[in-house]
Amino acid sequence: MTELLPNYDQTILFIKKDSSASFISGGFAGAISRTVVSPFERAKILYQLQGPGHATYKHGIFQTIAQMWKDEGIKGLFRGNGLNCIRIFPYSAVQFYVYQKIKLYLLKPDQFELNNYQRLIAGGICGTASVVVTYPLDLVRTRLSIQTANLSKLKKSKIDAFEKPPGFIKSLIHIYQNEGGFWSLYRGIWPTTLGVAPYVAINFAVYEQLKELIPNSSSTTKLLLGAIAGGVAQTLTYPFDLLRRRFQVLTMGQNELGFKYTSVGDALVTIFKTEGIKGAYKGLTANLFKVIPSMAVSWWSYELIKTAIMEL
Repeated sequence: MTELLPNYDQTILFIKKDSSASFISGGFAGAISRTVVSPFERAKILYQLQGPGHATYKHGIFQTIAQMWKDEGIKGLFRGNGLNCIRIFPYSAVQFYVYQKIKLYLLKPDQFELNNYQRLIAGGICGTASVVVTYPLDLVRTRLSIQTANLSKLKKSKIDAFEKPPGFIKSLIHIYQNEGGFWSLYRGIWPTTLGVAPYVAINFAVYEQLKELIPNSSSTTKLLLGAIAGGVAQTLTYPFDLLRRRFQVLTMGQNELGFKYTSVGDALVTIFKTEGIKGAYKGLTANLFKVIPSMAVSWWSYELIKTAIMEL
């Protein structure tokens, strides 16, 4: 039997306390970071949901945001953000909490930090857990994000039979009653999980590796490390994020958005065949404008809030 190092038990006790602090700080960090970048998030979704030959938002990210402002006012910039914050608090809280808990099972007696392989495993598990817990909120948020947008063909139809855009509860009930019951609330969860699990895994692994390389980082440095981790992770896994959005709206209206897929494999083949490699990365620039500052603020606020809680 491997002999425990003198402070191994203290390490485990610290991780248990750290898990509770991570739940609270992770939730607040997620809500703060997503609010900061809400206009970029919505612009990204609008880019993603423009099928081949149906592009309304053809210009750069800032021009698109200006068009959203012109068409819908300031509410258009933050449409869906309230629900996104409600979703992201448990999503982010579960992610950070599960990641810390997984450490209890992965750490060996001679370890005090996970290695990169273990970080990828822990990140994949916590990413999957956060998706399962909050997915219906993400589905409805995507619907709300596009229902007032100037997507010409979609706007001509009265989406989901409503004269005006419905709120969260009406949308949730409508999807449940008219699109297949309970499982309709999880439509698109498979491509979502395929994208989120590796994204979270890479994000956590890169951030923690960078922290090891630059110990005792300042607040400014932590912002930079979070930005790098988020940018690398999102770029590597982006096509699955695009698939997630498209599967979430497949049954919306009468296929005005111009795409229809039977499976994840069919979707990937169809996108690369009809839209090319650029199609698989449609909206990436807008997403990086969102992800880079979002993850910078998220990691920074997470570390700040958690440190304050641990010192209580």
